[in-house]
Amino acid sequence: MAKSKHILLIIGGGIAAYKAAELIRLIRKSGMTVRCVLTESGAQFVTPMTLAALSENEVHTTLWSLKDEAEMGHIQLSREADLIVICPATANLLAKMVGGIADDLATTLLLATDSPVLAVPAMNVRMWQHAATQRNIAQLRKDGIKVMHPDEGAMACGEFGPGRLPEPEAILSEIVRQLGGEPGSAGLAGENELGANPLDGQPAFAPDQHRPLHGKHVLVTAGPTHEPIDPVRYIANRSSGRQGFAIAAAAAEAGARVTLVAGPVHLPTPAGVLRVDVETALEMERAVQNALPAEVAIMVAAVADWRTDSQAGQKIKKEGAAPAPLQLTENPDILAGLARHEQRPGLLIGFAAETEKIADHAKAKLEKKSCDWIVANDVSGPVGESVMGGADNSVHIVTGTGTEIWERLPKAEVARRLVAKIIEELANV
Repeated sequence: MAKSKHILLIIGGGIAAYKAAELIRLIRKSGMTVRCVLTESGAQFVTPMTLAALSENEVHTTLWSLKDEAEMGHIQLSREADLIVICPATANLLAKMVGGIADDLATTLLLATDSPVLAVPAMNVRMWQHAATQRNIAQLRKDGIKVMHPDEGAMACGEFGPGRLPEPEAILSEIVRQLGGEPGSAGLAGENELGANPLDGQPAFAPDQHRPLHGKHVLVTAGPTHEPIDPVRYIANRSSGRQGFAIAAAAAEAGARVTLVAGPVHLPTPAGVLRVDVETALEMERAVQNALPAEVAIMVAAVADWRTDSQAGQKIKKEGAAPAPLQLTENPDILAGLARHEQRPGLLIGFAAETEKIADHAKAKLEKKSCDWIVANDVSGPVGESVMGGADNSVHIVTGTGTEIWERLPKAEVARRLVAKIIEELANV
């Protein structure tokens, strides 16, 4: 078994510091050890006692501990970690990191470390959007620091926008990705369908292409829909949501603001992605329209074609040998509706699950749906080996100018290639 990974968690001073407690719990549950450094400001929101109880390790709060510093504690702390995580990373901490300021334990060990560093920002939306913060983020990334993109939503201060701390599950997913997702270093591979991370530990783009989708809103749908028959039964398909989640992750990694409308799947939210959970096709249609406008829409979800005319209020009982009669009605065509919408995205991409004549059916769907590209999945094959539910995908990319065939690839690689193709397309517009 691989050696357990060790995380050094620096907790900055912000209301989001309370989420560090849940992050510690998830890190330990995944099989890693964690030691905490609590800044003076962070101690205004969480206590050393709480962090020590959860981590089962001493919590470090000062540079002036006689015992620790007699042993050069800040150097030891900075060097023994496999990954240093700053959560929450305040605007103040980020600015000090850029300037090389070392005026407390946290900033001193950050200056002294040769371990990889992951910063997870959380702050007021205006602070996040301020030119100084954005310059600092850009410089930290140039310096090799991984900086997650904050979530968008309502904040404790009453404002709305980007700046919320990502959920602990998303942070853990990014931690595992930064560590390479080695089995035994974190027990995620058996706990969700995506394994360690939808990007499989590889950066989506080279440094000179960093954040090419910055300023763009990308809308992605993923997973199946469940159409209720009665309180215990529903109509659905075998879509796992993996491909859509991987595409959302790749788009966020490229700097886009991503809205992911997800059907009922048990997958972690990709880092930096705003997730909207739905169950039925009607709910998905509403969520897609509410997310507009967007420069790019990628409709990956496998929406059920039909729903029952009416849902039974109680479980339908078997009456003799005859099956219960079901009256079906057609669900809305979300892709075609989006193509006709007054806020139609500039690049509209549909997905098609096909079992035969893949290219022919995709070309017909491209024309029928009035979208720009169709990505056709070959979902033929027995259960367990099909694209639906599997880790790999084989696709045909059909556009107005021709067809590209991508042989069977990991879904994360399909996502990276598709996002790279989108970037190229937008650059030519």
